[in-house]
Amino acid sequence: MPPTGGDAEPPLPRDILLDGTESAEFATELLPRLRSLPLVRVETVGTQPAYTRLTGEPELVVSTIPSDKRDWFDLGVSVTVDGRTIPFLPLFTALAKGRKRLLLVDGTYLSLSHPAFARLAELIEEAKDLAEWETTPSISRRHVSLWADFEDLADESVPAAEWRALVEEARGDRPVPVPIPRGIAAELRSYQHEGFSWLAFLWRHRLGGILADDMGLGKTLQCLALVQHVVEEAEAEAGSSASDAESAPGFRPFLVVAPTSVTPGWVAEAARFAPGLDVRRATTTEAAGGPRIAELAAGAHIVVTSYALLRLDAEAYRSTVGWSGVILDEAQFVKNQASLIHEAVRDLEAEVVIAVTGTPIENSLTELHALLSLTSPGLFPSARRFTQEYVRVIENPVGGITSGVGAGSAPAVTESLREERLQRLRRRISPFLLRRTKEIVAPELPEKIEQTISIDLAPEHREIYDLYLQRERQKLFGLIEDLDRNRFIVFRSITLLRMLALDASLVSPDFADVPSSKLDGLVDHVREVISEGHRALVFSQFTSYLDRVRARLAAEGVETVTLEGSTRDRASVVEEFRSGRAPVFLISLKAGGFGLTLTEADYVFLLDPWWNPASEEQAIDRTHRIGQDKNVVVYRLIATDTIEDKVMALKERKAILVDRVLDDGDAFGSAIDADDIRELLS
Repeated sequence: MPPTGGDAEPPLPRDILLDGTESAEFATELLPRLRSLPLVRVETVGTQPAYTRLTGEPELVVSTIPSDKRDWFDLGVSVTVDGRTIPFLPLFTALAKGRKRLLLVDGTYLSLSHPAFARLAELIEEAKDLAEWETTPSISRRHVSLWADFEDLADESVPAAEWRALVEEARGDRPVPVPIPRGIAAELRSYQHEGFSWLAFLWRHRLGGILADDMGLGKTLQCLALVQHVVEEAEAEAGSSASDAESAPGFRPFLVVAPTSVTPGWVAEAARFAPGLDVRRATTTEAAGGPRIAELAAGAHIVVTSYALLRLDAEAYRSTVGWSGVILDEAQFVKNQASLIHEAVRDLEAEVVIAVTGTPIENSLTELHALLSLTSPGLFPSARRFTQEYVRVIENPVGGITSGVGAGSAPAVTESLREERLQRLRRRISPFLLRRTKEIVAPELPEKIEQTISIDLAPEHREIYDLYLQRERQKLFGLIEDLDRNRFIVFRSITLLRMLALDASLVSPDFADVPSSKLDGLVDHVREVISEGHRALVFSQFTSYLDRVRARLAAEGVETVTLEGSTRDRASVVEEFRSGRAPVFLISLKAGGFGLTLTEADYVFLLDPWWNPASEEQAIDRTHRIGQDKNVVVYRLIATDTIEDKVMALKERKAILVDRVLDDGDAFGSAIDADDIRELLS
């Protein structure tokens, strides 16, 4: 009945039912305190459960044992408190659900607020995401960094005997030095010897990796040293000192895959630095009359092919007896996981896959994941989880409300999470990615001096540019919101503006008489450079503009040679420049941005900027590389108050992507998106 007067006593509280950890905590901690109060009577019905609280420090032991899944180990996690072993699954379930306490079946319970439990939950959750296990956590032998985090947390660790050597060696700052193979006819620099030893470490444990040294540091030589090492190892095991592959029965060759224009260089470099290796090159498909891949591979140490031939003859390369290893030169060619060439590489039977590229990331972390999925399968097995855990958090952090109503600490929390994920990613990939920059390992290289030259458009050119800019803005702003659907139209307009910033005649023959200030500026600088005895590389992405440059320089009496995508005899064109006949080499960025060594030049002119900084760096490194003995001067010619200004700003932001993940940097970038397009058109 409700109270009828002011002096009535308040109603008694309803019965409360406690169970689980609440019941244990009440019975062991609160109930004795209630009994001690003088005006409180405690009535007990039935037998009070015998609960016991465990209060000691948790002791963690982690271990691995081989599983029935190749290259994976079952992960054992043992937690002991006050001598009591805590069952793993109830512990992890409680941690995953954010519970503060755990009650065991024998009536003992413990607090989960200890910092070690929070960190343990994070690591087990990561292992669970990687392997998608149901009952027993698993860990790949490629997860040496994750295992190291478990070891740091645990009081004791017991890696599986099959994994122990890899774990021990991966702990070191540097790989165990390996003697340079006898058959290498070159003196390796210290960093090259270290790089070879790292490759030998990967081979020893049958692991793949990414050799991501700067362009021009001799990645090809390091890979040849690895192949020579493997060949000599096989000969020693066969008890023979002969140099031919047939003397080591069962030897499986290495497959080198490179851009078509680079494949002759591999054959030449092998003949120069590893003359004892039997190197064979595929030049056409089997259907077009080329030798069968199996016949080409029989008795060889190295088979060199191109990405195009591998894609077209994928079944022939896959069905060959198998490869000791696959070396992917200029591996950015397989950065798209949805491409046929990525699929062709993935399906090859090889003991190790080594990706060789100075630019493992050009636009997004998804490119790094694509390479790792080939070289280190199982490290990040799920592309979806990698995107969720790393790409979104690092590349596209959501900052929350920073001011006004609802403002809080979201920006700081977001940045903290971003930094934590970034550091975790660096730890996870560090055993399988080796990157050295020229500034660190080759400080003796001559200085590289970079300068941006601002070019004002001529008045008539400016009028035309501004007219086109307004027209393209009006056309595009309604399309940018759905960039994926309208990407072709958007990029066609962006390309139109980039060409117009170079030279009005590139967009219409009606503008053939409009003066090109950039062309005038280039000619002035080139004349000065060659008058002083220097030689120059001139890069543009537009071959039509290179045609105009070539005609203008010819009119000025300056001899040139040209390398474009349509150039047939690439080697003879390169030799023509090296021989000194022409002081200026005109190169399309796509055709000559990789696979060339042109240390005869010491000046570089970049006529049109691109938002992918790696493309420009690759072009510059054709001459600023090992073997250069002169300072290298780089001129970027930028048309002021045009889209080129915007591209430069965008490029600077995106350059930090590589620095942050592979080196150490300060901000971040991502692939081009709708906001970037708006900036380019602003």
